This record gives sequence, C-alpha cells and structure tokens, in this order.
Amino acid sequence: MFKMDQCRHAARLVAALGLLMSAVLPQLAFAQPAGIDPQAQKLLRASTDYVAGLKRFSIETRNTFEVVLKSGQKIQFDHGVNVAVQRPNKLRAQRIGDLVDQDFYYDGKSLTLHSPSEKYFATVAAPGTLEEMLDFARTKLDIVAPAGDFLYKNAYETVMEGVTDGLVVGKGVVEGVRCDHLAFRAPHIDWQIWIQEGDKPLPRKIVITTKDVAGAPQFAVVMTKWNLAPKFSDSLFAFKQPKNAKKVEFQPLEGGAPKAQ
Repeated sequence: MFKMDQCRHAARLVAALGLLMSAVLPQLAFAQPAGIDPQAQKLLRASTDYVAGLKRFSIETRNTFEVVLKSGQKIQFDHGVNVAVQRPNKLRAQRIGDLVDQDFYYDGKSLTLHSPSEKYFATVAAPGTLEEMLDFARTKLDIVAPAGDFLYKNAYETVMEGVTDGLVVGKGVVEGVRCDHLAFRAPHIDWQIWIQEGDKPLPRKIVITTKDVAGAPQFAVVMTKWNLAPKFSDSLFAFKQPKNAKKVEFQPLEGGAPKAQ
C-alpha cells in the first residue's frame, strides 16, 4: 500500500500536471482553424504515397477499442495484429487479443478467414489485385482487412473522403519515434494520425473517435514495428487447412453476396 507521504507526493504531481495542461490546452483549442490546413494535407499525402510505393512490408500493431455500456461506462479491449503485404496481390494478417483470434489470407486467387481457437475457416474466390480484394471484402463480405484503408494505392482519397477540417497539431513521439501529429474531422468521426518525420513518413499511430455513438468511443492503433525489407515465401499467404479445422461457408448478404459467419 502507498504510504501517506507517497500519496501526498502523487497528489502534488497530479496538481502540477493539471496546471501544465491548463496552460497548454486553451492555446490548442483556440488555434484550430476552419477548413483543411494545406500543410496537413501535404504531410498526409506524403505518407500515403510512401506506403503505396512499398512493394513489400510488414507491420506489427497494438490496437485498443472502446465499447460504451448502457450505463455510460467505457470498457476497453486490446488485440495485436501482424500484417504482411506483397504487392500487387498478397496479404496475410494475424489478429489475436481479448475478443478476436483470426488469420486473414489472400494469395491473389482466394480469401480465407481462419479462427484457430474456434477451429473453423471459410474460403471464397477473390479478385486478382490487392485493391480489388479490399473492395470485394468490404462490399461483398462486410469485412475490413487490418490496416485496409492505408493499403490502397489511392489511400489519400480513401481516408480523406468526407473530411471537412484538418490541422497540424504539432510534434509528438510514438514508440520513441518523433512524428508530425495531424487531426481531421468528418461528419461522423474525428481522427488523428502521427506520421514519422524524415524521408520515411510512415504512419505510427491512428486514433478514431466515433461522434454519433453515445460516449464517443475510440479505436486506437499503434504501429509498434515496421519492416520495409522483409523476406516472404509464397507459402506465407497460402492457407493450409489444419487437420482439426472445419470448413464453413460465408453467409449471404442481402442481394446474394456472401458474408462471413
């Protein structure tokens, strides 16, 4: 247990931090201009264009999303994701955490979702390019691939759709990496992105706030590790059925297209 003097020290520290934040936050509040700052656009486009130009890469991320209970209390859930991309037509992602245990395979011909803990998988024929597969998964299967929006070659147009305001908040540090911190607004969401400084403008953190849900829950992604020169074998992207896994079918969406169970 804390001793009394430790508690007093902690209280003084909290008070000092409060004074510091009160000095900074009002300046930020009054500094937000209407519209989209051209510098924010420039920094974001540089990042999306850089990622689009990578022929192969892998990312490790730490993800947190919030659920708002009927009482108004927020509950957080975490999961980690490992993503491997090889353009023009290969993607592998592994998600594991509090509520999810899922492998995502795309080998240029088929898309497979595999749940190791529940011992089932579903496979469907898929289009022949990464961008076409992402569209297919979203519109026909109601599935959003991990880091999907930033995998498009035209990712800038995708993430900026509906954005009405944007600004450069300032500098920040994510996982020890110095970044430019940007913030954007759209009708239903606010979102922030931290982009690595220098000649490799990689996204390092993304926070999305859902404004039209009570309690404004957030989803946060921290890119803990980028590898820009990985070595992949084709077998990494090809699903091989485990002996104890049962095949299931994608359930049809309205209009006859399949949807994952």
